[in-house]
Amino acid sequence: MTTQPEGRITGRILLAEDDDSMRLFLERAITRAGYEVVAVDRGTAALPHIATGSFGLLLTDIVMPEMDGIELAQRAAQLAPTMRVMFITGFAAVALSRGSGAPSDAKVLSKPFHLRDLVAEIDRIFEGE
Repeated sequence: MTTQPEGRITGRILLAEDDDSMRLFLERAITRAGYEVVAVDRGTAALPHIATGSFGLLLTDIVMPEMDGIELAQRAAQLAPTMRVMFITGFAAVALSRGSGAPSDAKVLSKPFHLRDLVAEIDRIFEGE
């Protein structure tokens, strides 16, 4: 976590989203909010980045090809136990269900969402570090 001169808290975010337009939109918006973002198009592409341990937050969709967001979050917990997880999904009930395997402390933001709500939730996560 770093603090910009204006006092804004920033950090590094790994974004995993298979929808190209959504990924680009989120990457730009979160970068504009002052965060460093590395964006990938699938869970398997996120794994090498997670292994570096240099991200404070994994922001991931749940439904993706090759590896879904829940499995990605489980692998992230093994590779980088201090990294926080937030799901952005149209399937919040899946992420929140007991048997889903999602980390119990993961945040869930249901699609559609307002960008200011996403940035506010990200801010809260990094303020808690």
